[in-house]
Amino acid sequence: MIGAFYEHGLRGGYVEVEYADGRVTPLGAERWLRPIEGDEGVLARCGGPTLDVGSGPGRLTVALTRRGVFALGIDVTPLAVELTLRAGGLALQRCVFGPLPGAGRWAEALLTDGNIGIGGDPAALLRRMRQLVKPGGTVLTEVCPPGSKSSVDRIRLRYGGRAGDWFTWATVSADDIGPLAGRCGFPHVEQWSVARRWFAALS
Repeated sequence: MIGAFYEHGLRGGYVEVEYADGRVTPLGAERWLRPIEGDEGVLARCGGPTLDVGSGPGRLTVALTRRGVFALGIDVTPLAVELTLRAGGLALQRCVFGPLPGAGRWAEALLTDGNIGIGGDPAALLRRMRQLVKPGGTVLTEVCPPGSKSSVDRIRLRYGGRAGDWFTWATVSADDIGPLAGRCGFPHVEQWSVARRWFAALS
């Protein structure tokens, strides 16, 4: 059910994110269909085989492919995978916690566009990412600005009077990513910011 709402957003429909505490924000899925300022800093750090986790319509997967970097996108939404393939990227419909090709051999892995929130447990997700990248590999993730609060929220998607199932999503502040990464097997953390987006390279 979640996928149907997300696909509606990818097709240009208006979709809202409803929080259990009553907050409502637009999903804005259409923004992931084209380059976003700040992407270049992530792309420039990918020099080897790269796994794009929660790749959506594949903007980063395709950009890396065009640069000659082998990249594979994974997403649980069929339309997202289809859009990536249509744009010239390589993608599979897979969950990050399930079996994946190349586990333990990826040079870089991406968790951009808030995807560190996948599963609602950033520690579990980063431990899984540690299994996927090779020794000395790097996870490039997007985080919330310094001064913000890391959180785990119950949310659901809705549009046109319909609402999807509740699920858990997390956010991680730039203030918290260093200690969290260290506990999950990534002792080295580099942070940078572009166009009000905050990123961290975990290695």
